[in-house]
Amino acid sequence: MAIALFAPLFALGLFSGMLLLLETGRRLGLRRAAADAEGARAGLGAVEGAVFGLMGLLVAFSFSGAAARFDIRRRLIVEEANAIGTAYLRLDLLPAGAQPKLRDQFRRYVDSRLEIYRKLPDVSSASEALVRSNAIQGEIWTAAVEALREAPQAAVLVLPPLNAMIDITTSRTVALQTHPPALIFAMLGVVSLACSLLAGHGMAGARSRSWVHIVVFAAILTLTVYVILDLEYPRAGLIRIDAVDKVLRDVREGMR
Repeated sequence: MAIALFAPLFALGLFSGMLLLLETGRRLGLRRAAADAEGARAGLGAVEGAVFGLMGLLVAFSFSGAAARFDIRRRLIVEEANAIGTAYLRLDLLPAGAQPKLRDQFRRYVDSRLEIYRKLPDVSSASEALVRSNAIQGEIWTAAVEALREAPQAAVLVLPPLNAMIDITTSRTVALQTHPPALIFAMLGVVSLACSLLAGHGMAGARSRSWVHIVVFAAILTLTVYVILDLEYPRAGLIRIDAVDKVLRDVREGMR
C-alpha cells in the first residue's frame, strides 16, 4: 500500500509547500521593495526565466517518459495474451493423450498471471503469485517437451510460441519495475518549490494577494506532478491499466 499512498501524499506535501513558499516569496519581495524600491526587480527576469524554463523541461520530459512507459506496459499485456493464445492453439499438434493435462496447466497458468496483477500494489502478495506462476511455467515446458518425444515433427511449431509466452513474462516484470530514479521526482519537487518562491516574489508588486493566481498556480503544478507519478504506477493510482487485462481474461475464457 506504500506505493498507492506515495503519489497523493507527495502531491499534498508539494501543494502545501508551494502555498507556503508563494507567501514566503511575496513577503521577501515586499521587504526588498521597501529597502530598494528602484532596484527591487533589477536582473531578476533572467533568473526566473532560467528556473521556470528548467521546470518546463523537467515536466515535459518526465511526462513524456511516463506516458511512453505506460504505453509499453499496455502493449506488453496484449503481446502476452497473443503469445499465450498462440501457444494454446499449438497444443492441437501434440499427441491427444498429452493435451488434457497441458490444457489444464494453461488454464491454471493464465489464472496465476491474472492473479499477479490483481494483487498489486501489494508487492509481497504479487511476488508470491509470480513464484507460483513461474512454477506452472516450468510444468508446462516439461510436459510439452515430454509430449514432443512422441511427435518430434511438431517441435518447430510448438516450442517457439511456448518460449515466447515465457519470455514475455520477464519483459512485463521488468517494465513494471522500470521507473525514473527517485532523484528525478525529488528534483521535480524541489524545482516546483523554487518556482513558487520566485512566483511569490514576483507578486510582491501588487497591493494585495491574488488568491486565484496563488491557488491555481500551486494546483496546476501539483496536479501535473501527480499525473506523472500516477502514470508511473498504473496499478496503484487513479490512472489504471487494469482494463487492458481484459484481453488476457478473454484468452482465459476461450480455454473452457
